[in-house]
Amino acid sequence: MVTRLAVLIAVIAVAEAALGLLTRWLSAGLGEGLILDLRTAVFDHVQRMPIAFFTRTRTGALVSRLNNDVIGAQRAFSNTLSGVVSNLVTLLLTMAVMLSISWQITLLALVLLPVFVVPARRMGSRMAGLQREAAHHNAAMGTQMTERFSAPGATLVKLFGRPAEESAEFAARAGHVRDIGVRTAMAQATFITALTLVSALALALVYGLGGYYALRGSLDPGAIVALALLLTRLYAPLTALAGARVEVMSALVSFERVFEILDLQPLITDRPDARRVPDGPVSVEFDGVSFGYPSADKVSLASLEDVATLDSREGTEVLHDVSFRAEPGRMVALVGSSGAGKSTIAQLLPRLYDTDAGSVRLNGVDVRDLTGDSIRETLGMVTQDGHLFHESVRANLLLARPDATEDDIWDALRRSRLDGLIASLPEGLDTVVGERGYRLSGGERQRLTIARLLLARQRVVILDEATAHLDSTSEAAVQEALAEALEGRTAVVIAHRLSTVRAADLILVVEAGRIVERGTHTELLAAGGRYEQLYRTQFERPAAEERPEEGRPHGAQPVR
Repeated sequence: MVTRLAVLIAVIAVAEAALGLLTRWLSAGLGEGLILDLRTAVFDHVQRMPIAFFTRTRTGALVSRLNNDVIGAQRAFSNTLSGVVSNLVTLLLTMAVMLSISWQITLLALVLLPVFVVPARRMGSRMAGLQREAAHHNAAMGTQMTERFSAPGATLVKLFGRPAEESAEFAARAGHVRDIGVRTAMAQATFITALTLVSALALALVYGLGGYYALRGSLDPGAIVALALLLTRLYAPLTALAGARVEVMSALVSFERVFEILDLQPLITDRPDARRVPDGPVSVEFDGVSFGYPSADKVSLASLEDVATLDSREGTEVLHDVSFRAEPGRMVALVGSSGAGKSTIAQLLPRLYDTDAGSVRLNGVDVRDLTGDSIRETLGMVTQDGHLFHESVRANLLLARPDATEDDIWDALRRSRLDGLIASLPEGLDTVVGERGYRLSGGERQRLTIARLLLARQRVVILDEATAHLDSTSEAAVQEALAEALEGRTAVVIAHRLSTVRAADLILVVEAGRIVERGTHTELLAAGGRYEQLYRTQFERPAAEERPEEGRPHGAQPVR
């Protein structure tokens, strides 16, 4: 009898060890594969989201979903579920052996089984709540670090002298996470202690009842020892399984946060029968276009914006019945007051948004009937920000055309009047430009984005305030580069400085989302309308400033 029990216990131990190794190997592969699949799925999905998503979302909160929550979901597979199979097998084998020795004592020992289930359910809900709260504070810390550790954010903090306040704010958030961690650890310790106490009570029950049967001669003393030993092996996997349920409940919070992102639907998708932009020179046409930005609930999540609820009201219409046509190889300029809708028109052309009414066409084909890849190959845009990645000059340029040769790159730099500067740098094309290109001046950043545009060889060029923030010297250099970029291409140019659009084939004056005037520079000046007012405001004010004697108060002296 004793020999048989010893063999059975040895078999159980070997089986448990083998299953533990096997399930650990399988779960590790499953868990790491899950991380890979979830991260790539979220990254790919976020890239398809509309621009409105990024204008509303806190970057740190989004990155937290991609990192912390994906890892939290993975733990349920790598760490928790890896032991579930081996624990279940151990539990069933141990129970079978105990039943073969004494079914009465075994059933009595299992009376305490519900004590494992009830606390596990309650603890799972509590741990999920703590996990959700910790995720919120971690996202807030991520947002603060993302914003403050960028070049503009760090500059702002230093200029306004708030490093101490920023540190205090971060410390408060980190303190919340610490407190949640302490509460979580204490809750887990209390839970495990309670389960250990139940196991001890069950062991005492076995010894007491087994001793009673032994005194009556109905049970061998060796069997009592075996039952006691097996009981410890029975309650150990029970404790582990109860803990696994708690861990899974916590991991479900991470899953929910990840799938909240995946459940957001992209507003722009290719139609099944979408085709490429026709070859040859490209015309651009807006036909009766009206547009309002999508409501917040369609493009974002309240938790990503750090608000209680999202506004479900549709956006106010910002464009009203806009119609114009840019012939192939011609330049159309958009001018008007700030907020008039000029940049919105520029965003509709590459289909960053879809119109609410009317259509946008390239070579007579509605952009909704064209593939996104072919639109990107056809249209290039330079904005006033001139965004660059924290990579080398070469990497930033090859973003436009990965197969470009060294000669192609230098030709684009020469045409953008930047070849001399890059050649003078110690590392040349391999010089890292810094985050957002902040190691370069504003004019140099703009010319580098123009070089990228030239390298792409796109047939339609959109310039959205490309020289808005430049001084006169930088603007002159950028204007020379732009002249190269626009040559032979269809161009839509947005500008506040009217001097940059005098040569446009067609000038559109946009106010309050409507085109109120159209014509050439000469025609619009002669009409004496809104364009003439803008022109007079820009060009008469500098002239007045050059005559300081006029309008000086009586008795005032010039500043020496």
